[in-house]
Amino acid sequence: MFVKPIRVLNFDDSIVKQKNLLLRYENEILDLRDLGMQARCWFTAGVRSAIENRIQNSTRNSITFLGSGDFHHITELLVAQFDEPISVITFDFHPDWDTLPPRFGCGSWVSEVLKRGNILKFILLGVSSPDLSSFSIQSGNLSSLKDDRLEIYPYSHKPSLVFLKKIPKNVSVRIENRLFFSKIYWDGLKNKKLEDFFPSLLKRMPTRQVYVSIDKDCLSNDYSLTNWEEGRLSLDELLLSLKLIKENLDIVGFDISGDYSPISVKGIFKKITSYLDHPKDIKANNLPESFITERNEDTNLKILQLLNS
Repeated sequence: MFVKPIRVLNFDDSIVKQKNLLLRYENEILDLRDLGMQARCWFTAGVRSAIENRIQNSTRNSITFLGSGDFHHITELLVAQFDEPISVITFDFHPDWDTLPPRFGCGSWVSEVLKRGNILKFILLGVSSPDLSSFSIQSGNLSSLKDDRLEIYPYSHKPSLVFLKKIPKNVSVRIENRLFFSKIYWDGLKNKKLEDFFPSLLKRMPTRQVYVSIDKDCLSNDYSLTNWEEGRLSLDELLLSLKLIKENLDIVGFDISGDYSPISVKGIFKKITSYLDHPKDIKANNLPESFITERNEDTNLKILQLLNS
């Protein structure tokens, strides 16, 4: 059961600019700006350890704001604070399940979480990214589909081809395994009635305890302005999903990323990879900062209102 106090891991100042949010809710702000450029997009084991040390005395059950989606891999650190069996549900534009380096990155944190034996189930919702396409999916954590440990429900996605790999059977997808390739048919959320979908999904959860993570790039630009691509979920769809989760499970931890901040990284290699990974044309590029902050804050407040109702 959540109460009003929130925690801000301030890597990029995106949340501290949301004055209405901070005035309305009791808050704990951890100043991590000195690690922001090193932590954005991915970090080394040393930087990970430094962040872990800085947050270890704060409450693990907080509603935690991470800032830009470039810091979504901090979720892995927050989930690592739980030793008991739990499940994880995340809403994201990207699957974040890559198995290639960097190990501690915003594109691979799901795979890192799945290495933990106490994570009995992982549900990934709302993906709209081309990362599920035939080329990118080759490095996805396909083995985690075995025994339904990972379930993926994109917003909508055409079938994907995977070459020279046999895909495990999984309740969330339909698989056609052929000699040299497999074909994955995704079960999208686009045409589902969420009131019917979520109860059947949540009944399969092996634990009542669940950690929930939201990257607001899963939402359309009408509700969220990020430094990533635009998602396709509406805010009403996200809020209804959260309501159903809250009514059926015990939320033991919760984080929100996908706020906006200008991209600033440290090191030539990270500058190159960041330039290649980030989309070049995003709606926020053409909007004043005050407008971006107001839109993201409004969505954050509606999420907090639901969690505290």
